[in-house]
Amino acid sequence: MSTSEYTKLRWGLTIAGLCLYAADIWTDICLALTYYQEEHYLWAGLTLAFILTGMLVSQIFSFAWYWDDMNDFFINPNGKATQAGLSKSGLGALHVFGLGIFTRYYQLLKKGYGVLWNATHFPAEEKRQRHHNLFCMATDLSMLKLFETFLESAPQLLLQVYIVLLGHREATVLNYVSMAFSFLSIAWSLVDYRRCLRRSLPHISEMPSGLPTAVYLLYKLCTITSLILSYSLYLIISAYTTVALTAVWLAMLIWTNILQTEFCSHRGLEILYRAVVGVILTFTFFNVKGQDTKVPMGIYYSIFCIINVSSPILLSVLMPEFNSSTLLAVDIFILCCVFLGLFCLVLYYVLLHPRVKLHDIDEVDGPGEKNNSVRRINTFLQP
Repeated sequence: MSTSEYTKLRWGLTIAGLCLYAADIWTDICLALTYYQEEHYLWAGLTLAFILTGMLVSQIFSFAWYWDDMNDFFINPNGKATQAGLSKSGLGALHVFGLGIFTRYYQLLKKGYGVLWNATHFPAEEKRQRHHNLFCMATDLSMLKLFETFLESAPQLLLQVYIVLLGHREATVLNYVSMAFSFLSIAWSLVDYRRCLRRSLPHISEMPSGLPTAVYLLYKLCTITSLILSYSLYLIISAYTTVALTAVWLAMLIWTNILQTEFCSHRGLEILYRAVVGVILTFTFFNVKGQDTKVPMGIYYSIFCIINVSSPILLSVLMPEFNSSTLLAVDIFILCCVFLGLFCLVLYYVLLHPRVKLHDIDEVDGPGEKNNSVRRINTFLQP
């Protein structure tokens, strides 16, 4: 297992993440209200639908994980009727009002403070376990935020890019800065999730900081940016692109069903999980079951290249009236992102990807390594 500790810097960044999460919700609601005031009711409705969908799904999974942990003998050996200091009904009420993620932030910050600033010197093994538990909590939270990012932020960003490119709404410098920040936030959520996940898994080495993290971030940033821009160009060509995107999602959903993921303890939740994974795969590649994915990744990025290269060409052929300087810049930007993203992808997995596997879970690790939380983390998406 990684010997890395949950540092005070990481604890401080968790506070920053909480502030950004709250700010993101507030700005999204303000954007929906702005669209409504401008009488763009469809855009307002879509924005609100993205917000509610992301929030609803993340709350469902958060509550389900609390429920699983409460019924887990290793986590709750005494059969307490509470989890995180709350009863099942109390947790249910918090999640109904959309406060499940905030509850997890509070628990992570509270326990992190107790471990990092507690004057008591724990034995080495207990200290290692406490820090590992903090990374497990951070991974749960990161996974939930990842769900919300791709159910809310990614489609909303696609809508914003489409509106700006089509010229339905005058874009300011602030709009462009906001969209650039959104692209970066989506890519960083993937990096943060990957780092938390690898630190919480006992049998693989953690993701190195520095150059490997920067290259991986650039790979995700460029590929996601180019794909969203390409989708927006297809939307300009025809509104029926939404049907095509639905077909892509269905194809990804079918693939996850073929792979027979085993993430959730209940069948209904597993179906919902596969549907969410299908949405994520519509925007970026993920290793769904933690297996060797050279062939699926090759197929995915071959299709990715076709989408990115064909969208500017089809727009120029079918709608030559849109050959403005802005669209030309977008076309060039898409192609640059494609080449840079694929270059960083190859560079990362050939030279920078950690390949050393640590010891597998065994009896020495004790029963705490076999609880629902660790089982769940072992079946998380492998980015």
